[in-house]
Amino acid sequence: MCPVTMDSQPQDSRDAEAPALSHLDAEGRARMVDVGDKPATDRRAAARAVVELGAELRDRLLRGELPKGDALVVAKVAAIQAAKETPRLIPLCHGLALSGIEVRFAPLGADRLEIVVEARCVGATGVEMEAMTGAAVAALTVYDMCKAVRRDVRIGPVELLAKSGGSSGSWRREGHEKP
Repeated sequence: MCPVTMDSQPQDSRDAEAPALSHLDAEGRARMVDVGDKPATDRRAAARAVVELGAELRDRLLRGELPKGDALVVAKVAAIQAAKETPRLIPLCHGLALSGIEVRFAPLGADRLEIVVEARCVGATGVEMEAMTGAAVAALTVYDMCKAVRRDVRIGPVELLAKSGGSSGSWRREGHEKP
């Protein structure tokens, strides 16, 4: 683990080779990056969360047969709300005027659920954190809706699948086609 204090940069032998971290000022303190001079471009990001439920519970979830109701409807609304609230949850994120959020659920293997959240905006900074926050909160909502039936539900991974836009261009996790 890399020790960090509020007034110092990480103490790690790899720091000499690592690029400068944009969220640290010259003294190593956290700061919000100034994106005021960056051009607004079309930005897209897709993230996913995987929820391991067991086969029987996953099938009940997909049929909308849980004691708390249709978990996927609630999780979709939670994902959208979380993506919109990302700057309130992640301290150094910029507030963005999101132009769209899509949430999809799909069975994965015999006992898991895949949640994919795609976020879009035209702005000076990316929407990766909005997509990831949406996916993570949707997964937590699925857990909350399923815990009355089974408490050993597992969440993970939560990961960025792809992003596009901005000066850094596009990036895709190997094996992922969108956005």
